[in-house]
Amino acid sequence: MAANDSVAILMDRLRSGEDGAAREVFVLFTNRLVGLAKKNLGGRLAVKVDPEDVVQSAYKSFFLRQRDGGLDVGSWDGLWGVLTMITLRKCADRAAYYRAGKRDVARETVTNADDSVTPADLVLDREPQPEEAAALAETVEELFRTLDDPDERAILELSLQGFTAAEVAEQLGRAERSVRRLRERLRKRLERMQADAV
Repeated sequence: MAANDSVAILMDRLRSGEDGAAREVFVLFTNRLVGLAKKNLGGRLAVKVDPEDVVQSAYKSFFLRQRDGGLDVGSWDGLWGVLTMITLRKCADRAAYYRAGKRDVARETVTNADDSVTPADLVLDREPQPEEAAALAETVEELFRTLDDPDERAILELSLQGFTAAEVAEQLGRAERSVRRLRERLRKRLERMQADAV
C-alpha cells in the first residue's frame, strides 16, 4: 500500500469518528506538536499557557474539521502541515489573549533577586504579534509545499521543533556542516517568501 493511500484511509477513518484513528494521530504527532507549541509560547507566555493544552485544542479543531469533511489531506507531510498550522494559530490566539488590555503580560513586573533584567531584555523577549505569527505560519506552510528534497523537508520539520543543527545532524545521520548549509538555504528561501508576501 502506498504511503498516500494509508493517509487517505486514516482520514476516512477519522471522518467516520473512529477512536483508533484519533489515537494513531495522537501517537504520531503529539510530542512534535508540544515541542512546537513550547517554542512558540516562550518568554512570559510560558508561565500562562500550557503547550499541551494548546495541542489538545489544536487536535479538537482538527478532528472537528476532519469529521465535517473540511480538510483535504493527501499525504503525511500534508497532515503534519495542517496540524502545525492549527497549532501555530492556537499559539497566536493564546498570545493575543494574554496581550489584550488588562491581561497584557508585558505589563507584568519582572522580579529578580539581582535586578539584572534590563529594559532591553524585556524588548528582546517580545513574542510575535498574532498577525505576525499567522503570516509566518502561512509562509512556512507554503515553504513545505515547495520542498521536494526529503532532506530539506526533514531538516525544516526538525528545526521547527526546536532541534539544534547538531541534533538534526545526529537524527538524520548527516554531517552537521551539511545540515547548517541546508538550514541557511531554507532560511534564505523563507526570508524571500516573506519579503514577496509583503
